[in-house]
Order: sequence, then structure tokens, then C-alpha cells
Amino acid sequence: MQGVAARNPANPQDWQTKDAGMDTPTPAADANEAADKQEEFDERQAVTENLEVRLRDINDALGKIASGTYGVCEVSGEPIEMDRLEANPAARTCKTHL
Repeated sequence: MQGVAARNPANPQDWQTKDAGMDTPTPAADANEAADKQEEFDERQAVTENLEVRLRDINDALGKIASGTYGVCEVSGEPIEMDRLEANPAARTCKTHL
């Protein structure tokens, strides 16, 4: 996560995409170079958003382990199938409630 983003100082639970050296384009800047930098930023932002969701899910799973509720479907209250937890340890629901 730290490779593409930095913690938001105002909210430590939030991450902000790093700009990857995107300087403010000058009038003399090559339009292709500016477009490449914007594309790289957009890609980093998508990665940051996906990783942020995954990190939140992992932290939630760790909290459930601590409280003794890990592996319980949030919808039905039934145990989550072991193969589902092996595939995704942060799973919040059983296969029935995907």
C-alpha cells in the first residue's frame, strides 16, 4: 500500500494516492508525457482503492478473531465454509450469501 499511497494525516484510516512525480505541466510540456503521467496516476488510484478495501476487510477479520466471531456469516449467523475462508480469509458471508 505504501508504494502507491500515503496515509491521510487528517484520517489515518484513509489513504491518498501518491502522485508518482506528477509535476504541474508547463506550457512547454509534451502532451503525451502529461497524458502518460495522468494515466499512471489513474492506475495508482485504482490500485489504492482496491487495496484500501482489502485492508479494511483484513482489519475487520482480525477484529472478529479477537472478539470470537471470525468465520460466522454476517447474514445468517451460520459458520462460513472452510474452503471459502481458505480462499478468502476476510470473507464476511457464507457461499449462500455472496
